[in-house]
Amino acid sequence: MKKVGPFRSIHFKFVIIYVLLILVAMQIIGVYFVRKLETELVQNFKNSLNERVTLLAYNVEQAMNRERDEKSPTLEEDIRSLLHDFVSQDISEVRVIDEKGKVLATSNPYMQNIVGKRTTEIYVKRSLVTGEIVDRMLLDSKTGHRMYISSTPIKTSGEIKGVIYVIASMENVFSQMRQINMILATGTGIALAITAVLGIFLSRTITRPISDMRRQALAMTRGDFSRKVKVYGYDEIGQLAMTFNNLTKKLQEAQATTEGERRKLESVLTHMTDGVIATDRRGRVILINDAALNILNVSRETVLSSSIVDVLGIADQYTFETLLEERDSLILDFSTDEELYILRASLSVIQKEGGFVNGLIVVLHDITEQEKIDRERRQFVANVSHELRTPLTTMKSYLEALADGAWQDKDIAPRFIQVVQNETERMIRLVNDLLHLSKLDSKDYKLKKTWINFSAYFHKVIDRFELTKSDNIRFVRKIPREAIFIEVDEDKITQVLDNIISNALKYSPQGGTITFRVRKLSDEMIVSVSDEGVGIPKADLAKIFERFYRVDKARSRKLGGTGLGLAIAKEVVLAHGGTIWAESKEHKGTTIYFTLPLEREQKDDWCDV
Repeated sequence: MKKVGPFRSIHFKFVIIYVLLILVAMQIIGVYFVRKLETELVQNFKNSLNERVTLLAYNVEQAMNRERDEKSPTLEEDIRSLLHDFVSQDISEVRVIDEKGKVLATSNPYMQNIVGKRTTEIYVKRSLVTGEIVDRMLLDSKTGHRMYISSTPIKTSGEIKGVIYVIASMENVFSQMRQINMILATGTGIALAITAVLGIFLSRTITRPISDMRRQALAMTRGDFSRKVKVYGYDEIGQLAMTFNNLTKKLQEAQATTEGERRKLESVLTHMTDGVIATDRRGRVILINDAALNILNVSRETVLSSSIVDVLGIADQYTFETLLEERDSLILDFSTDEELYILRASLSVIQKEGGFVNGLIVVLHDITEQEKIDRERRQFVANVSHELRTPLTTMKSYLEALADGAWQDKDIAPRFIQVVQNETERMIRLVNDLLHLSKLDSKDYKLKKTWINFSAYFHKVIDRFELTKSDNIRFVRKIPREAIFIEVDEDKITQVLDNIISNALKYSPQGGTITFRVRKLSDEMIVSVSDEGVGIPKADLAKIFERFYRVDKARSRKLGGTGLGLAIAKEVVLAHGGTIWAESKEHKGTTIYFTLPLEREQKDDWCDV
């Protein structure tokens, strides 16, 4: 988070606002007080001056009305004497003017030249005409001082005898006002300084808990819920701090609960065998578990933020909007020519309150094995039906012929009956093989194991086939002379060897050789049977252990095979804990291998004997 500058902080704003409020209040009070005081001082000055002028006017009137003789001073002398006593520091000049506008006397020694002359002052003329006091405040252009000018008429029995013209300086009044303004300004400055200090202190009491809450909020964003906001009081801010601490505790508990649920969900998603993909409301992948990555064979970096339809490879068939409307699961076929790979995608829409779509959950199931089983089941049913229909059709044809009278023909009837018997035996072998495979598929099936000397046992099996084989097929035995003791189900292993040796005899050419080998390793024994027949094409080699699979179907049926021999051999070997496989080259022959595990302790005991 960006740090708040000092001039943008609430602390600075609070102090400024607090100081400005005090400043405005002081200014309003000062302006009101100064104006009132100025008005009051000016008015007092005028009243005081007017009282003195009135007294002077009375004395001048008495001087004008006094009778005079030769020894008495003249009127001008009396007036000058009165003016001399009237003049003070504030009064700049006093003039006495008679009713005709002639200046009788002036207090200004530098203006004696105007005595005896007519005045040109407009205020004097106005006072002589109106008989009223005329006063004005003017600004002296030379000194810049404020001057008070008044013209007061001198009356005797209501008759105007003259005018007293006074010019007084009001500088003392306004000098006092300036001193008062200076005092107010100094007081305002002191008040503002004290206010600023108090404002800082007061703002700190408010902003300090807020700053603590801010630091706590930043710590909570980093997942640290250990620190607490200090409570400085029990006022509203203190209650806010206590509420914030309570909120921190609740958030810590909620985060712990959420984290626990998240870990549970993460554990569930991680250990799920099914793939899970979650998208946002725009169809972009925001979550995918490891199972889904393995199922789709993609990396997390390439999938996150990608469209779900692109990840599933269905962009040409669906859009995210059509997936939201899809009610059935989707079958995704990723099969290749070499391998079957099919997935089922179950869709679930995530909705908020009000029906708004918030995303999509896709659960992927690998149904390849299920599909293989279904296909094998269908193929198995088709093969069984075909295998049973062929002999039944043959039997039906020969039985119909016998029923139509062929049984009376001594040459044809025995051959027809022999064909029916052969087909019946073929069907019995097929049913027996199917029953045997069914038992091997059963979970309850158990082998009846016994300890045998495999070398001697293998020779007996080969001897039995050597008695019935053609003279032009040669057997080669490469079996160790030492005794190899192994615990197996003898009947089942005999069936395995019978099926393998029978196939070798069927497909061996005239004059061919069948080789039998046994090789003992540290923990297992390898048995192999090799022929020199036509071989198996490489494309068919991995399929010969499947049920009903034949490389050459026509020749196999002609030789009486059911197509289940190697499938039974595979199930028996796997039941013993071994493996079976084939190696072949076309026109050079085929070798069938299978292994049987050796138990070391038992083997060592036998060897000690």
